[in-house]
Amino acid sequence: MAWGFPAYEAPETKGAGLTRTPGTEGFAPAGWPREVRPPGAPGWEQSAAAWLLDLCPADWRGYPGLRKHLVVLARFALLHVEAGQTAAARGLSETRADLRDVADLDVIEAAVQTWQLEQARLLGLRRAVGLVEEAIRGRRFTARL
Repeated sequence: MAWGFPAYEAPETKGAGLTRTPGTEGFAPAGWPREVRPPGAPGWEQSAAAWLLDLCPADWRGYPGLRKHLVVLARFALLHVEAGQTAAARGLSETRADLRDVADLDVIEAAVQTWQLEQARLLGLRRAVGLVEEAIRGRRFTARL
C-alpha cells in the first residue's frame, strides 16, 4: 500500500477474455445521470441516494425517512424537480410583463433566455430522476440494438 492507497488490481475478466471495469455490470439508458452508477452495479443505490440528496434542499438531509427509504427520497426529489419546472414555466410566462417597467429590453430578453435554459435543464433532470426512481422500484434496462 503505497501512499495510503491499495495496490492496483486489474479488472476481472469475463466472457471471451473481455475485461469489464468494475461498476459497469448494469446498463444505464440514455438520460441516466453520470453521477449514478448503472442499476445493478455494485454501490449503485448509494450513488443514487447521494445524487438525489444533492438535488434536494439541504434541509431534507435531516429527515430520517428520506435517508432510510430510497424510494421515498426518489419520489420527493421527483416532485421537487417538477415544482421547479412549474416555477420556470411561470417565470417565463410572467417575465416580460413583470419587468417591462423596471428593466431595459436587453435585460428582459436575457431573463427570458435564462428561464428557457432552466426549462431545458429541468426537462433533462426530470427524465434522469424518473429513470433512477424506476430503477429503485425494480425496473432494469436493457441495451437495444
